[in-house]
Amino acid sequence: MIASRVTALFVLCAALLGLGNGAGQPQKVSAQPALAERGLATEPPILDRGARLNPLKIALLHWYLANTTKRFVVGNQPYGVCFDGANIWTANFGDTTVTKVRASDGHVLGTFNAGPGPFGVVFDGANIWASLVTNAVAKLRASNGKLLGTFPVGNTPEWMTFDGQNVWVANGGDNTVTKLRAADGKTMGTFPVGNAPFAMAFDGTAVWSTNYGGGTVTKLRASDGKLLGTFQVGYGSAGIAFDGVDIWVANRRSGTVTELRASDGAVLGTFNTLGPPYGVAFDGTYIWVSGDSYVLVLRASDGAQVASHQLQSEGIAFDGANIWTAGENASVVYKF
Repeated sequence: MIASRVTALFVLCAALLGLGNGAGQPQKVSAQPALAERGLATEPPILDRGARLNPLKIALLHWYLANTTKRFVVGNQPYGVCFDGANIWTANFGDTTVTKVRASDGHVLGTFNAGPGPFGVVFDGANIWASLVTNAVAKLRASNGKLLGTFPVGNTPEWMTFDGQNVWVANGGDNTVTKLRAADGKTMGTFPVGNAPFAMAFDGTAVWSTNYGGGTVTKLRASDGKLLGTFQVGYGSAGIAFDGVDIWVANRRSGTVTELRASDGAVLGTFNTLGPPYGVAFDGTYIWVSGDSYVLVLRASDGAQVASHQLQSEGIAFDGANIWTAGENASVVYKF
């Protein structure tokens, strides 16, 4: 009886997945071949409790932490990574472009000019935003990569987040964040945060900024930018992610990841990494941490290390079934 239910569920999930696999997308650039990488360093397969809540993992036979990964060539020096519901986008700092990769199979669907030095990328539900070294952000239509506009922000814009209506930009060079209305790019406010803000996250009501130079995170009310608190984490706070309850921060100079309770900023745990961490992503069960020489997987429930992989990586994102991370040195994006 149990086997028949699992079989039926697998068939149903596979059918549903086939209806939304991104077929029909225009292919601007020939697909790059997938290149094999060494597997995750794990013990025998660790069952993924999150798979019970995520039919995509079952349909892809991904109910345990996969022990292989693939890589796909994108633009030069990719840093930021985001998911648009069907595709992965990378910000290619070294060649003024962003690359669109079909998440289902890694086919490159297009490479589009964004402006000088794209660094961070975020999706607003219809468009892709890329931060630029010209103290501006570019807005591109996600369906075809058309440049819709470029809008001024603060000094040295880094990584961004979207709150459902507005795009928030961390301005690392002037200790502020800028709030832009996504509909038209109008500046809705510029707000002081900590020293050298780097990355941002939205928790449903508030936006959070990591402050690389101060080892802190700043919490602002998304509706009006009111300061709700500044909380100490590790030194060199960089990547940040929200897991539905808590905030996770990668502390590059401390070699740790900090978990804070989103409601009040209380530190719930500090967990060692395998070297300087960079980005953070949540897949529904695990926290994935990119770094200078590794990708590390932590169990969100208690911060325990459950897997690791030796590679150099920066930006990181979850597509609903797989984790993607940018390899700046190799000009590739990795898919787990």
